[in-house]
Amino acid sequence: MVKLHKSEGDINLSLAREKWQKENLDDATVSLLEEDSRYFLKQSLSTPCLNAMKTCDGIYIEDSQGRRYMDFHGNNVHQVGFANPEVIEAVKNQLDELSFCTRRYTNRVAVDLAKKLIQIAPDNFDKLLLCPGGTGAIGMALKLARVATGRHKTISMWDSFHGASLDAISIGGEAIFRQDMGPMMPGTEHAPPPDEYRCIFGCADRGGCDMTCAKYVEYMLEKEGDVAAVIAEPIRSTPYIPKPEYWQIIRKACDKHGALLIFDEVPHCLGRTGKMFTFENFNVEPDMVVIGKGLGGGIFPLAALVVRKGLDLAETLALGHYTHEKSPIGCAAALATINYIEKNKLAENARTIGYYALSQLKKMQERHPLIGDVRGLGLFLGVELVKDQITKERAIDEAEAVMYAALSRGLSFKITMGNILTLTPALIITREQMDTALDIIEESIAEIELKITQ
Repeated sequence: MVKLHKSEGDINLSLAREKWQKENLDDATVSLLEEDSRYFLKQSLSTPCLNAMKTCDGIYIEDSQGRRYMDFHGNNVHQVGFANPEVIEAVKNQLDELSFCTRRYTNRVAVDLAKKLIQIAPDNFDKLLLCPGGTGAIGMALKLARVATGRHKTISMWDSFHGASLDAISIGGEAIFRQDMGPMMPGTEHAPPPDEYRCIFGCADRGGCDMTCAKYVEYMLEKEGDVAAVIAEPIRSTPYIPKPEYWQIIRKACDKHGALLIFDEVPHCLGRTGKMFTFENFNVEPDMVVIGKGLGGGIFPLAALVVRKGLDLAETLALGHYTHEKSPIGCAAALATINYIEKNKLAENARTIGYYALSQLKKMQERHPLIGDVRGLGLFLGVELVKDQITKERAIDEAEAVMYAALSRGLSFKITMGNILTLTPALIITREQMDTALDIIEESIAEIELKITQ
């Protein structure tokens, strides 16, 4: 039997999925899905697909049958909401002015975006590179770390995701991308992630987190001695949210042992956690930060590697050199996105609505034995479902059932690690809309709990 690895995304091959599709999809949608499957290579997490989309706007997506769902997934590109009119207007205007920037040339909007990104970053950051996607930006960061340190080794986290290319899966930690892929890049060491709820160092038995996981990374840096960089997501997309001391310990250890600290903020930068940059929540600064996904306003694929002063060191080398790195269209979309986030105070809204939602989820946890843990930072929220709150056995089948029950009620989200409901709505969401979503989640959990007891 082929093992279906639980990862950051929900598995797209299951009997529960087949059952939901048979009960909810019309013949036209089934025909389109079959056609999609005929032409696209099959791969876990994406093809075969769940459903077919027709339109998207604001916090909603609409399928080909006209059913609307609040999208608490959105591939994390939808900070400003889908089909944001100001982003669309910027893209249309740019198409009429300059649609593409050929190699060896720059353009006004690309320089304006670079200037804007440096302005919103902390003062110690002064240079950047753009590229079409987060995976590519991670690759540029790895190469620059080698140039800057003269070393090649990295320390990253198990269960992390940094992209699907060979260099990205080498530092990544998800079995669904790594296993049976042959040799990875050399020198890519891994440490356990900071997950207080399931800490492999047993911190729960000692009364709570005592930073053993951070000290382990420090220990690795000391024993390896020649690590170029620690590269990690400041919060994992499950989410795992470490205490600020975690990154402060690792920052000091990197400085002591000559390693750089690289943060991958591709899924959650630009306001989702209540701050423009996620690391700002931890009172620590990396040497490099990679951002993407929502940077293109949910319209254009765009990512950036932003670095601190003193790292402009590769003048005679090509770190990226991507065809669309200074795309006028992408840069116009990104500028409009950042301006919209600032003008409408979306980071503050994420902080306020996120705090409210987390408090409501904690109350929900008290009412439902299926909920083992809730956690969140801004509008990056997670609800971990367990069969037993003492043993913490993952409620994998139950989580999938809750997801389909919620879909049938008009709420879309994804499952991570097999049992965590991961909730990442657009930052434009209102408290009333959040209340509707929370009601759907509780109704869906209650429905599944009832079936368990029957």
